[in-house]
Amino acid sequence: MRRRWLAAVAITLLGVTACGGGGETKAAQSEVTVFSWWTGPGEADGLKAMREIFEKQNPNLKFIDGAVAGGSGDQAKALLQTKLQGGEPPDSFQGHAGAELQGYIKAGQLEDLTSLYDELKLKDAFPAQLVEQISVEGKIYSVPVNIHRSNVLWFNPAVLTEAGVAGPPKTIEEFTAALEKVKATGKIPLSIGSEWTVTHLLENVLLGSLGTDAYNALFKPGADWGGPAVTKALESFATILSYAGDSQDDWQPAAKQVADGQAAFNVMGDWAYGFFRNPAPNGLSKTAKKDFDWAPAPGTDGTYLWLSDSFTLPKGAKNRDGALAWLKVAAGKEGQDAFNPKKGSIPARKDADAALYTDYLGEALKDWSSDKLAGSVQHGVSVSQPWLSAINEQVGLFLGKKDVAALQKGLAEAAAANTQ
Repeated sequence: MRRRWLAAVAITLLGVTACGGGGETKAAQSEVTVFSWWTGPGEADGLKAMREIFEKQNPNLKFIDGAVAGGSGDQAKALLQTKLQGGEPPDSFQGHAGAELQGYIKAGQLEDLTSLYDELKLKDAFPAQLVEQISVEGKIYSVPVNIHRSNVLWFNPAVLTEAGVAGPPKTIEEFTAALEKVKATGKIPLSIGSEWTVTHLLENVLLGSLGTDAYNALFKPGADWGGPAVTKALESFATILSYAGDSQDDWQPAAKQVADGQAAFNVMGDWAYGFFRNPAPNGLSKTAKKDFDWAPAPGTDGTYLWLSDSFTLPKGAKNRDGALAWLKVAAGKEGQDAFNPKKGSIPARKDADAALYTDYLGEALKDWSSDKLAGSVQHGVSVSQPWLSAINEQVGLFLGKKDVAALQKGLAEAAAANTQ
């Protein structure tokens, strides 16, 4: 996918060279490069749906897909940073709403979008708590296109029945017992993807073990990452992870192991719903409540561990007007209702067509309005990008050494270094 991004840039540069002078301006005004990490099944379908609306509304603009593969966007963010530092920003790029964007803001790399919010009346369209979360010193730098839930336990009902597990476990202790029962059948108790999915599992175990208030307190100055409650949570994390099967390349093949009956459980965000449900070839064409089912991750019922995909306007964008046209689609009711059912997420807007959100998504809409809120770690709400990098480094070390004390010490040091 890096080649796709570079090819898009190369095509643009060739066009500029051929046209010269005024041709450069014309090319910049006609092409809109949108950078994301939506290349997988479900997410790519949602992006395509929004792109079609954008092209219909803006027939004189050409959409350039700058997507880079890799769940959670780790690879995309690394390439994006290179582009920004090199003075070659895309016209708009995807980022997680919340602390993740603070680095870009502090570096002066994003435009303030408050005037766009006023023009489109987005402060009325979005929930007040979401607007508050994405505001920095009274300014807003991103347009959220959705709300995702991070704390979902996906499971295969038939595998649970075979193992004698009556239903999805509600507590960390029940989860461990269920994993042991599945292990006895020879099936994979817990499927796991690439390294970022392990950090995703960690945030869920921390929330399930500590509870909402104590979890949220971890990301405030002076938090006690070295205390006994965190120790207990990390010991539970180590135990749960010991039941994981072989690591898969990313979250999709790990989720597929559950859908295909090879594994019992997978802890993943609700973008997995679109992957399970969407028709082939981009989805698995599975039937909800039969081939796959869901529940809150153990210990987290009543809490929405949330994140939001959003789009930005980088300073120095070659086609600023085109980028604003894209942001209007991303913010609009039509765009969000086209995107979210395919992506497996709910809309950021309050006025979306509820009839489009059925099955899991209908439950998510209801829970979002009533549950307590906790911010995702891996997906940018609670920690900055440098802090997340430090956490991921410690998770990587843990995967090699399986040393809980070292993991806790490393997480405490990362928190202290990033909450000054």
